[in-house]
Amino acid sequence: MADDAEATTDGRRARGDRTRRQVVTRAAALASISGLSAVSLNDVARDLGVSKSGVAAAFGTKEELELATVAAAREIFIEEVVAPALSRKRGRPRLRALVDSWLSYVERGVFPGGCFMAAVLPEYDTKPGPVRDALHDARRAWRQLIADQVAQMQEDGQLEDRLPAPLLAFEVDALLAAANLERNLSGDDGALTDARRLLRARFDL
Repeated sequence: MADDAEATTDGRRARGDRTRRQVVTRAAALASISGLSAVSLNDVARDLGVSKSGVAAAFGTKEELELATVAAAREIFIEEVVAPALSRKRGRPRLRALVDSWLSYVERGVFPGGCFMAAVLPEYDTKPGPVRDALHDARRAWRQLIADQVAQMQEDGQLEDRLPAPLLAFEVDALLAAANLERNLSGDDGALTDARRLLRARFDL
């Protein structure tokens, strides 16, 4: 009897975990188009074809859903952009891989609205709270990863520009964000191609 009860509990937990994953993945996709604050439990439930009560049971509050969505989007970003680049040598090879995988992540429509962070950050940049903190942490980690590669290139004598690495990382991030915006506005991937050419020339990638 105890084994049956444990198996039932484990099964419910597994189903609950699957539901949460489905919800946050779909919420992240919707947020990349309409913004995170605009995504409701009802929207996600309707999109997944499940009951609103089922979604609400997985996430007690709207803020909990938003935080879980940011975490899920960050995991997807790491899997799609960061992880493939980590196999490359630090410095120029890894920076090139990070730039290429970021542009590919947008080109392939991993999120239908392009870069998730670029879509939702403007909503929260002046709204203190846990969601803003989570977004800030993700953005800071990304910029630091770029800065580390730039600093390695400077240390190896592969980059003549002696501006501080964090400032150059800001430049990389800003150009990628601008390319994402232009691509969304025009519907043309040409902006991503231009960003790739500019960054390869700028950092001799």
